[in-house]
Amino acid sequence: MFRAAVPPLIVLASLAGNPAAHAQSFEVATVKPAGPLDASAGRYIRMQSGNRFQAKNCTVRQLIAAAYNLNPRALSGGPAWAEADRYDIVATTSGDRRPAYEEQMAMLARLLTDRFQLTFHREKKNFAIYEITVSKTGPKLRTAQAQPDEASNLTSVVYPAAGGGIDHILMPGRNATMPQFAAVLQRAVLDRPVVDSTGLTGRYDFDLDWTPDETQFEGQLPQANPLSGKPSFFTAFQEQLGLKIEATRGPVETLVIDGVRRPSDN
Repeated sequence: MFRAAVPPLIVLASLAGNPAAHAQSFEVATVKPAGPLDASAGRYIRMQSGNRFQAKNCTVRQLIAAAYNLNPRALSGGPAWAEADRYDIVATTSGDRRPAYEEQMAMLARLLTDRFQLTFHREKKNFAIYEITVSKTGPKLRTAQAQPDEASNLTSVVYPAAGGGIDHILMPGRNATMPQFAAVLQRAVLDRPVVDSTGLTGRYDFDLDWTPDETQFEGQLPQANPLSGKPSFFTAFQEQLGLKIEATRGPVETLVIDGVRRPSDN
């Protein structure tokens, strides 16, 4: 098995203002073009340890979407290379405390401003979205066993089929809130913004196991094996979690790239 091109956790953060404006910077950060794409290495943005932050195999648009908690379709503008060139980032944070995820993303936003000279403006648009609600049978989520301040985990693991392609994807959610879950779905799994309307306020453990299709993970995964035996994403969502996720429309805050440059030398 190998990890999908999915960050482990995206925490829902406010879109008001620019988090880079007053954010603390990474203490040291190295930005390099990524090597030849290795599917088994995946794509992720996460803390590797208490003070080591890493982004692997990420385009600038993916980095922006992570830093500002957006679905990639809610980004527009910018040069073609921002969607094609991939980068690896290794950075360290200061202090003895592991920064909260909001702080990590604020530092990533600051890095995009400082090293990629990113400028942008926001526009609110009516968008095709997915809305998460509780099904009639009620949620099938388990109360999280971890301490509330323990890091959440929402990492998708891709299992290849014996004859080639993808057999299924397993997302073991641990110590996750519903806003965090919605955010990782819109950032890395689904093809439109995701809104949490469940009203669930706790932290939960759950396992979501499904066969992906070509609309998910930005179409970057190999074709799924039709004989995998696992349900589709939307069926699994209701059967395994007791939640519904339905297509609708609603207002979405979007980000328009006004300017961006390839990164400055390290």
